[in-house]
Amino acid sequence: MEFKHIPVLLNETIEGLNIKPDGIYVDGTIGGAGHSKKIIEKLSQKGFLIGIDKDEEALKAARENLKDYKNFKLVHGNHDNIREILEDLGINKVDGILLDLGVSSYQLDEKQRGFSYISDNKLDMRMDKRQRLSAYEVVNTYKEEDIANLIYKYGEEKYSRRIAKNICIARQNKPIETTKELAEIIEKSVPFNKNGHPAKRTFQAIRIEVNNEIEPLYNTVMESINLLKTGGRLCIITFHSLEDRAVKKAYKDAEGKCTCPNGLPYCICGNKTLGKIINKKPIEANEDELKINSRAQSAKLRIFERREKSNPKNDK
Repeated sequence: MEFKHIPVLLNETIEGLNIKPDGIYVDGTIGGAGHSKKIIEKLSQKGFLIGIDKDEEALKAARENLKDYKNFKLVHGNHDNIREILEDLGINKVDGILLDLGVSSYQLDEKQRGFSYISDNKLDMRMDKRQRLSAYEVVNTYKEEDIANLIYKYGEEKYSRRIAKNICIARQNKPIETTKELAEIIEKSVPFNKNGHPAKRTFQAIRIEVNNEIEPLYNTVMESINLLKTGGRLCIITFHSLEDRAVKKAYKDAEGKCTCPNGLPYCICGNKTLGKIINKKPIEANEDELKINSRAQSAKLRIFERREKSNPKNDK
């Protein structure tokens, strides 16, 4: 299957990065290079792009999409290890970083990857095929309480305990091996809901667990901010509330907050800031984009600009 992924909030992201022609930019989730191609088009020959992805199929597609350019480097890795990746390349600071989080259209549509509940394929859900943990292990080896907790935590599914119980009952007879088997168990566990497939939240939760998408995210955001040059921008696109909360918290902590009483002419609390949140409210897709890409419905773009360490009272 051809790797296709419509880049979400493309123009808004490129504008948010405030690209410098001679700058160094990182796309930490390059996918098919939809965003990256627009970035590299704005770079001079002195500019450079680093594209990172856990998915080998994504990197193949990115290489093909960027075949007319030379000033880029693709890395099979995880954006959570962005500092180590840049250090290996001899790069200390960059002018901009993009993180387009979540699962790509290709990964959802490519049935053999096991991300979709509308299919009958092997339970997998690994973005990086090199890792051992897959959806099969989560569903068939985790304790009932652990399954219930992760479905509630990562899927915000109120029927998590009922789903976990029925998963554990079903696997006593035989392992749950396919996406269809799992989806059918979930459908029998959850009352009819007109707002979407009953397995949506559970599949999301298992995918997040398999790929460890949330736990390292706060630290990854803070690390990315620290890797920016002064004036550099971090653009992050999220697709569900768990991602967005982690990004919002990291941005707020990085921006800092002066705790001095009002009326003092200067700060004495000693709190520092790493920069400024550019958009207090997230940027969302407009009606025109939603007409051509329904998956942009839940997308939110948040932008942070790195500034010299200073007092947050003076940076308002």
